[in-house]
Amino acid sequence: MLEQIDEIGQEVVASLSWAPDWAVSLLVLGAAALLALALHRAVYRVLTRLVEQRELFWRSLVQRTEGPVRMALVVFALSIAAGIAPLSPGQTTVLRHGLLICFIGLLGWVMLTALHIWTTVYLRRFKLEAEDNLLARKHATQSRILQRVAATLIVVITAAVALMTFDGVRQYGVSLLASAGAAGIVVGLALQPLLKNLVAGIQLAITQPIRLEDAVIVEGEWGNVEEISSTYVVVRLWDWRRMVLPLSYFIENPFQNWTREGAALIGTVMLYVDYTAPIPEMRRKLEEIAKGSSRWDGKVVNMQVTDFKQDTMEVRMLVSAGNAGRAFDLRCEVREKMIGWLQAEYPHALPRRRAEIDRAPQAALAAE
Repeated sequence: MLEQIDEIGQEVVASLSWAPDWAVSLLVLGAAALLALALHRAVYRVLTRLVEQRELFWRSLVQRTEGPVRMALVVFALSIAAGIAPLSPGQTTVLRHGLLICFIGLLGWVMLTALHIWTTVYLRRFKLEAEDNLLARKHATQSRILQRVAATLIVVITAAVALMTFDGVRQYGVSLLASAGAAGIVVGLALQPLLKNLVAGIQLAITQPIRLEDAVIVEGEWGNVEEISSTYVVVRLWDWRRMVLPLSYFIENPFQNWTREGAALIGTVMLYVDYTAPIPEMRRKLEEIAKGSSRWDGKVVNMQVTDFKQDTMEVRMLVSAGNAGRAFDLRCEVREKMIGWLQAEYPHALPRRRAEIDRAPQAALAAE
């Protein structure tokens, strides 16, 4: 088939022998590019109609591969046209070099697309929306960090291979390798922040001290891990602010992870009451509040007197919930209902200050 296309092209060029070579070359190259674009448009119009009623994955697959296929068809068509057009040897060399660079870029683009499709297919088995999503967050974090690291390496390698096609750059690279002592130190120092975060990203993907949607406390702020990129982590704070931290922060600094082994948490409520407070009745009321709340997961409900102060005693109430958000709301609910119940039923149990009056001096003064 390629031979037939070549023969047809030669006949067309021969029929245009009256025109200048540069005009014929532009016509042949332009016609080849237009034919490739027309073929691509026709094929993807059919594919789009075929998948428009199917699930999101297939629609996304067609959309993701549209760009690489378009570029591949154009490069293929121009490579055939370069052998047909009446170009000079210098023009042919330049054109083929440009097509080689485009082909290298196409390979990198295809690898990035394949990486994205593989990650998407792999993560389809896990649902972050599930109540107990520890396994899903684990795999999603690993896959997305490694995907970004691999994408960075693909871009760097593709750019390096494309630059090595130039003789001047290739010779410079050889000479640089020959004297790589000082140059390696300089480049290493210049790329230290990038390399540091790149290595930290690999460490995070393997050891996973944090995962997507983990509840963490960093820099004294509570929030959820919203995004993990190849160089930084975005923490969505409780008041919708975003804290951006470098990846290396989570390797080098201590922080709290409330959902490291599971999403469920035990919430603590501290209450300070008078020594006359009815502890057994308060314990029964706590159980009643927990059982009547939709936020309680049915696992832990407990109350203990944990300390004595000068005027009050410290009561600790424990209740568990399925995740950090529910645990916080449940703690607030327990505080509100418990203090309201004490105010209504046992107002004397609220903290009071006592003053003792010595009546003996007053009686002596009255006798005088």
